[in-house]
Amino acid sequence: MSSESKKNYIVQPGGSFKGSIRVPGDKSISHRSIMLGSLAEGVTEVTGFLEGEDALATLASFRAMGVQIDGPKEGKVTIHGVGMKGLKAPKEDVYLGNSGTSIRLLSGLLAGQQFTSTLTGDKSLSGRPMRRVTDPLALMGAVIDSNDGKPPLLIKAGNKLTAITYKLPMASAQVKSCILLAGMYAEGTTTVTEPGPTRDHTERMLSGMGYQVEVQGDTVSIEGGGKLTATNIDVPADISSATFFMVGAAISEGSDLTLTHVGVNPTRIGVINILRLMGADISLSNEKMTGGEPVADIRIKYAPLKGINIPEDQVPLAIDEFPALFVAAACAEGQTVLTGAEELRVKESDRIQAMADGLQILGVDAQSTTDGIIINGGVIGSGEVESHDDHRIAMSFAIAGLQAGGTIQINDCANVATSFPNFVELANEVGLDIDEIDE
Repeated sequence: MSSESKKNYIVQPGGSFKGSIRVPGDKSISHRSIMLGSLAEGVTEVTGFLEGEDALATLASFRAMGVQIDGPKEGKVTIHGVGMKGLKAPKEDVYLGNSGTSIRLLSGLLAGQQFTSTLTGDKSLSGRPMRRVTDPLALMGAVIDSNDGKPPLLIKAGNKLTAITYKLPMASAQVKSCILLAGMYAEGTTTVTEPGPTRDHTERMLSGMGYQVEVQGDTVSIEGGGKLTATNIDVPADISSATFFMVGAAISEGSDLTLTHVGVNPTRIGVINILRLMGADISLSNEKMTGGEPVADIRIKYAPLKGINIPEDQVPLAIDEFPALFVAAACAEGQTVLTGAEELRVKESDRIQAMADGLQILGVDAQSTTDGIIINGGVIGSGEVESHDDHRIAMSFAIAGLQAGGTIQINDCANVATSFPNFVELANEVGLDIDEIDE
């Protein structure tokens, strides 16, 4: 388990990002390729699969439910689908580590099975809110016991699911996907309406595997009783992982960096839009479609950044990228204000508070608010900051080293392996001076 070995980062100040790299595969798409490939009829070949702990937890869970999965080897996975009703009861609790996506999507999928299952996770996951998925699933007829709304989740067998029409109280791709996956096992047509746009990887992959999904504006509908047909999936590079390098190049003078084959799904490019509003020099080339998902090469050259009021309509499109964007704001001239981002307080850590605290330690004027943060750009100093076992916090403070006045030590970085196993290696390759030390 990642949380049991303690790793810290030591980042030396200065440097710039130059060269061309491909970051690991998209985590969201890697998760879904395993889930839907397992339920499909036929053999699904996946390339570019992210071999991080979160996606591997999803893979292990389907193996535990009787699916033959070969790999992963160099990003290649072969899934021998068992069909919609072919999963078998796992012999023990399904352990999902640090992965919020795994537990929330699996809740929906397992609610429609004819066996009982228990989903558990590490300390961080065990503190995350699950009522946002268990409440709508209960409306569909699922019976799920939890620890006061948190994991572990005991999903009881053999409950007949009925379709619902559900308006999401918050913009969340995980909750939307959970309900749609349960909807495949429900009688009737399940409809989900979102308050704002969220990533649509589930809908795209369902369609790509021949399962009909109706999308009209902010409403998605799915009819129960369909089937999935195996297909080949080429997973694009993860824009969330690319973000650390985009921000690093944007803030450090002399940078010129290209990130290849990055997923640029319109529901995920908030980070590009926000950085451009701040004055970043970002261009896209080699744009094409792969497996229903748009990809492109992203080139970032240094340009001075300015503080902005971040448009609230971009918040759901950049929800995972904000820790890195806060570092961009710390290096920008003037004030950056984020509102409408309460969701950041219930991620792997309270990302608003964790970043505000760390930036203050490094000498930046950063004040957290209930639903966001106010950052006055200035000079990043040096110091020792806490990542709170949160991979995105750890990597964000690492890239701050490019503009730091002295050494930055970041504690508890083992969970970076959940999403970006070779982060330190790639960061050093393009110009950051970072060491990983075991404590």
